[in-house]
Amino acid sequence: MTARAPGIARAALVVLTVTAISIGLPASFAPQSFYDDYPFFASWVDLLPPYNEHLVTDVGGLYLGFAVVLGWAAWTLQRELVRAVCAGWALMALLHFIFHAGHLDGFSTADAVAELVSLGAVLIVPAVAVWGAGARQAEAAAAP
Repeated sequence: MTARAPGIARAALVVLTVTAISIGLPASFAPQSFYDDYPFFASWVDLLPPYNEHLVTDVGGLYLGFAVVLGWAAWTLQRELVRAVCAGWALMALLHFIFHAGHLDGFSTADAVAELVSLGAVLIVPAVAVWGAGARQAEAAAAP
């Protein structure tokens, strides 16, 4: 394992933290705007009606909760914390991907591809973080 692995793990966790914040903040504090306009360059959420403020704000809170734990993991790089939060994120992201893959009616081809690529990308990042955190642990154990 390389000495860069802790940095890679931390970067991957920061990417997930920023992702969670970018969803959690608008969904929690501007749910109608989140529904109408998110992501702000494409407006995909409103293609899956109906709007439900309770559901949108709950989802926002869940993403903000993930942001806290992901940020904590990025700060400490504690191997078990990284593995646990990444396993939770990967499960959520996989279920999210599966749902959206089966609900592409109303999406243009470009938007459907972009949505699935973006949702698929956040499935890869947790594995990178776990790999990096594991490499950090192995290096620490091997140090004299």
